[in-house]
Amino acid sequence: RAAMAARAALLLLLLTAAAAPGPARGSQGDREPLYRECLSRCERQNCSGAALRHFRARQPLYMGLTGWTCRDECKYECMWLTVRLYQQGGHRVPQFHGKWPFSRFLFFQEPASAFASFLNGLASLVMLLRYRAAVPPAAPTYPTCVAFAWVRPSCPFPSQIPQKLDYFCASAVVLHSVYLCCVR
Repeated sequence: RAAMAARAALLLLLLTAAAAPGPARGSQGDREPLYRECLSRCERQNCSGAALRHFRARQPLYMGLTGWTCRDECKYECMWLTVRLYQQGGHRVPQFHGKWPFSRFLFFQEPASAFASFLNGLASLVMLLRYRAAVPPAAPTYPTCVAFAWVRPSCPFPSQIPQKLDYFCASAVVLHSVYLCCVR
């Protein structure tokens, strides 16, 4: 019992440390005044009233279904405007929102990454099925491992919620691994 309590305390300490806010700075592209002005202007001109209705009317169905918003479109267009100006000035291409700029293919901004995520999800499903077949449900770690397999989202869409879930789940993978090491 004492060992289990110590493990739980260690896990709580790790969770607290992981959740502690620290100083955050945006990427170089995010901080660029040109980008910020472009984004502000684009949102003002395109993301309200009749202009927003026009955007939604001409937006392809698959883009709307994936959660691509007018703001996302403004970010994308202003990102490429800023990149072009950086390149014309002979400067290196900056990151935006923690990512390198990629051209969009359908609704994927990073098709290779989306494909890798799909393969990772497929591999996780295969391993989950193998785990369930090999480990009896009465095993102490069985409920944790099976439940955890359903936690990790793989979402190639550029909206905020899936991206935040992705970062949260990446942290959860590390913490879950530490937990399982302690339990074993």
